[in-house]
Amino acid sequence: MISRSYTNLLDLASGNFPTMGRDRDRRRMPRVMTLPGSICEMDDDQAHSVSSENPSSLAGDRMIVVANLLPLKAKRRPDNKGWSFNWNEDSLILRIRDGLPEDVEVIYVGSLCVDIDPIEQDDVSSYLLEKFRCVPAFLPPNIVEKYYEGFCKRHLWPLFHYMLPFSPDHGGRFDRSMWEAYVSANKLFSQKVVEVLNPEDDFVWIHDYHLMVLPTFLRRRFNRLRMGFFLHSPFPSSEIYRTLPVREEILKALLCADIIGFHTFDYARHFLSCCSRMLGIEYQSKRGYIGLDYYGRTVGIKIMPVGIHMGHIENMKKVAAKELKLKELKQQFEGKTVLLGFDDLDIFKGINLKLLAMEHMLKMHPKWQGQAVLVQIANPTRGKGIDLKEIQAEILESCKRINKQFGKPGYEPVVYIDRPISSSERMAYYSIAECVVVTAVRDGMNLTPYEYIACRQGMSGSEADSDVDGPKKSMLVVSEFIGCSPSLSGAIRVNPWNVEATAEAMNEAISMAEPEKELRHEKHYRYVSTHDVGYWARSFLQDMERTCMDHFRKRCYGIGLGFGFRVVALDPNFRKLSIDDIESAYIKSKSRAIFLDYDGTMMPQNSIIKSPSAEIISILNRICADQNNAVFIVSGRGRDSLDKWFSPCRKLGLAAEHGYFLRWSQDQEWEMCSQNSDFGWMHLAEPVMQSYTDSTDGSCIEKKESAIVWQYRDADPGFGFSQAKEMLDHLESVLANEPVAVKSGQFIVEVKPQASILIPFTKLAVSFLYAVLYTRIFFNHRGVSKGLVAEKIFTSLAERGKMADFVLCIGDDRSDEDMFEIIGDALSRNILSYDTKVFACTVGQKPSKAKYYLDDTSEVRFMLESLAEATITPYTSDEEAADSA
Repeated sequence: MISRSYTNLLDLASGNFPTMGRDRDRRRMPRVMTLPGSICEMDDDQAHSVSSENPSSLAGDRMIVVANLLPLKAKRRPDNKGWSFNWNEDSLILRIRDGLPEDVEVIYVGSLCVDIDPIEQDDVSSYLLEKFRCVPAFLPPNIVEKYYEGFCKRHLWPLFHYMLPFSPDHGGRFDRSMWEAYVSANKLFSQKVVEVLNPEDDFVWIHDYHLMVLPTFLRRRFNRLRMGFFLHSPFPSSEIYRTLPVREEILKALLCADIIGFHTFDYARHFLSCCSRMLGIEYQSKRGYIGLDYYGRTVGIKIMPVGIHMGHIENMKKVAAKELKLKELKQQFEGKTVLLGFDDLDIFKGINLKLLAMEHMLKMHPKWQGQAVLVQIANPTRGKGIDLKEIQAEILESCKRINKQFGKPGYEPVVYIDRPISSSERMAYYSIAECVVVTAVRDGMNLTPYEYIACRQGMSGSEADSDVDGPKKSMLVVSEFIGCSPSLSGAIRVNPWNVEATAEAMNEAISMAEPEKELRHEKHYRYVSTHDVGYWARSFLQDMERTCMDHFRKRCYGIGLGFGFRVVALDPNFRKLSIDDIESAYIKSKSRAIFLDYDGTMMPQNSIIKSPSAEIISILNRICADQNNAVFIVSGRGRDSLDKWFSPCRKLGLAAEHGYFLRWSQDQEWEMCSQNSDFGWMHLAEPVMQSYTDSTDGSCIEKKESAIVWQYRDADPGFGFSQAKEMLDHLESVLANEPVAVKSGQFIVEVKPQASILIPFTKLAVSFLYAVLYTRIFFNHRGVSKGLVAEKIFTSLAERGKMADFVLCIGDDRSDEDMFEIIGDALSRNILSYDTKVFACTVGQKPSKAKYYLDDTSEVRFMLESLAEATITPYTSDEEAADSA
């Protein structure tokens, strides 16, 4: 349930923080227009803008990339007048455009890594838009602190890396003000996107956990917007994620996107499990694509690990070849076997576990003492970090202990570097390393192994330098808990918590024969070079286009408040049933077939009293009084209940247990819609179901006259689904020679008789071809359903010379869809005439095979009351009929 503190999402983000009001008064930036020609060069004291030589036209598609930070570096000019900006070549989102078609223009939306004075913000915005196609989002200081350092880094980031907030030092207790700041920041980002957005033509690609509720704001404004989201961090298992107090709000916000991307199947599987357990949404896989059906929209799930930019690595290798750092390192570590660690300094990178493994390797394999060196580079943390001082102290203590125990003059087994290093210097370290070791205990992707592999391939072309173009071999020891691990099949995978096993893996890596090292490197390089960042971006865009293909075929509209907002996508022909239209058709018709579901249609699902009211009985009696009407209640309930409840309606037809039992009126006998009257198979099915009931807490068996059903609605969703799948196979095997159908449904497995109905030959004047085809239709492998009941009634009416020219069918659940489908087929197969007025209607605005909808049961009753009033035949009450008798 959504808390009242943020039920109205839009009011929250603008109303709780007075500082946000200033953005409304700020000058709105003009919509981006790309004109033919080159983008102007920047001032002399700034780096040149990297831009497309062939900008797209106004009609071309654009990609708007939204991330927490723009791919820019910024510094104050020496004269303190204005700012200097240039591209951040190490930024992943900068490289997205390399994988997109040349005619796709890329616009970046995000915040800056520096604080810009409010007086300068308008000038900076205009400049960045013109020169870099970047739209900066300036967040108020009080929101930045709570949004980034607060909710992102103290709540989401630890939780997504499997750290629960057991104490204030480990993530901290949930702070609602931080959540409100997170929502407010996302709203500000959405405002910046809207300023440059052309919703009919543009694609929007949102990145990472900082902006997980942004899709809600954009979808609220633009129902058909083509929008994707990619999570660059891990997504935790449902047991971890469900501890987040705003778990459902974030899931619903993400489902406002058209496609959601993850690095690995594990992360996607955890997300899908959360959707199933917390929202009751199950995924489907079709032709290799995974999708979630969310109110008629298919939300695609994309699994694609990001790659590196090969061109950037190549350029950095060339720079490294021209610098002295590489030669210096070769001299420093001459004759040594270098193992390299390159990690951000945070609690999840497992740096100290790596040091302990190095210590254990030196103890167990003394041959490496004086020979093997671990160079550990620790990037300074990007935020304040959790337990940062403790981590640093632990690492320094381990380094000191190892160097004291195994070091000697001219040899230090561990070289620890805790300063920022340039990209070219990083390439130099890769070049001298025999093996890269990654022991992160949890990491979203980690591209260090990819960079190392590309660097060890050496340079291509005439510019290759012997200092850089070393042997084409590389060895990797990687944690099994990082995103790149599944794609590196030639790496030695380890559990970093197992220090002894990690030490043995490090020894194996540097002791391996040279030919095998080269083979492993060749395999890795083939993957890394073909699955680069361009391939990743291209693949994501293609899947986004495929997922959004039916946007303009469906009628979309938004419903709900706050994070309960969602877009319902319906068939363009799906519309609300007009009382005037159906009443007019009803009056003009001469032979009518009316099918009414009961639970959820005539009676609300949550009603405590299940029997029909006197009002419903009166309405049905008036409609049934017309001899031109064939009215049926078609329900899944048993015939005893229906017979008792509708005993006052003498001319009402009843179809019980989804049509297995059928009665045309009260003065006729019940008939079965199947020739199979032997229910001996129940004695075979029930013991099987009972065994699964005993082992599945929350499940039960429901026995009917014609069917037996196993329900697991109250069981654990994952376990119940697994048990249902296994039971389905088990029952099909046990009942293979029995005349039954075994089917699975929404939290049920049902066994019921097969329909063995031979549709009778029509006596109507129809074409010979139709007669031949029609009489050969058998349903020997279909279970009894509401659809077959409708078909039988249509056929019987036609046989009597009263082919229906008016059909009304109303239902609310999956079983009623069979009736809607049969009605469509009946028109095409001449069971109904081509001019029959058909009103197939579902209850509630949801995807359906019906062409019409009514909002709820009260509207159904009102519509039936209108038909009752239009009925010409005089109504005689049951009391009057009894008196006359």
